[in-house]
Amino acid sequence: MPAIAIVSAGAMGSAIAKRLVHAGCTVYTNLDNRSPAAHARALAAGMTIVPLPTLLSNSSWILSIVPPGEALAFAQRIHSALALPSGSGSGSLPRAFVDCNAVTPETVKRIGALFNETPMGFIDAGIVGTPPRDGWDPTFYACSEPGSEDVLEEFSALAQYGLKVSLLKGAGAGIGDASSLKLCESMMKKGSIGLFMTMMLTAHRSSPATADALMKELSISQPALMSRLIQTVPEGIPKAYRFVAEMEGLAEFVGGGEADVFMGFARVFERVAGSLEGDGVDIETLRSGVERALELQGTSK
Repeated sequence: MPAIAIVSAGAMGSAIAKRLVHAGCTVYTNLDNRSPAAHARALAAGMTIVPLPTLLSNSSWILSIVPPGEALAFAQRIHSALALPSGSGSGSLPRAFVDCNAVTPETVKRIGALFNETPMGFIDAGIVGTPPRDGWDPTFYACSEPGSEDVLEEFSALAQYGLKVSLLKGAGAGIGDASSLKLCESMMKKGSIGLFMTMMLTAHRSSPATADALMKELSISQPALMSRLIQTVPEGIPKAYRFVAEMEGLAEFVGGGEADVFMGFARVFERVAGSLEGDGVDIETLRSGVERALELQGTSK
């Protein structure tokens, strides 16, 4: 049974770890300088918390699942640990470092370059979907440099332990493509949350009556859109602070004048995050709008 390192123990990382542990794998993590909540999630998922040298020497794979802003720094920590005399312990090094974060293709190429002259392979893997739950698993879209087919096939074999892997192959496929796919998917998923929030806050700025009329119209003309609003806006409120950097990353990825829309969404998420920590006025507007949408949805049924 493989031993897999997952750093760190956020909502996605701990849920994936739980899936692997249930399949019989050992899952290691390192939680230096992490919060008590991260430690609690790791223990609840069955993860084994170890020092970084132990993680390196005992793991077959390292899955980096950290906030996007920490992805490069974590990879640099691993690279530095490889150079230490005690870095590899008495065991062998992991087969590959697998970056699973929502970072730009340029960033993931910088991360991959760290491992060019090391015995470890490198895989660019974008996780598409929400954390695993009963009856559902997100997909790891994975790619590497041409000539690294063996390590990709070995990684895809983790499917037997509950990891859903889809390999990106074909013309032009290489490091950066999985990250591009992830970012393009985020444009729709998180961009739509930003659009919903912008729409609701702008309508309410006009008047509460305008906001109420908007919800009524959507319940009649766009019921599918209304259902998505009801589901995603409440989920997005506590995560708004995280979406700021992701939207800014999308703007960098898209480039040109088209990037302005994502910088706009970044400012909306910044505003919502500020309201959550401050006066709460915008949060109340969003939550009231969702409650009204739920009432209207129930009436239409």
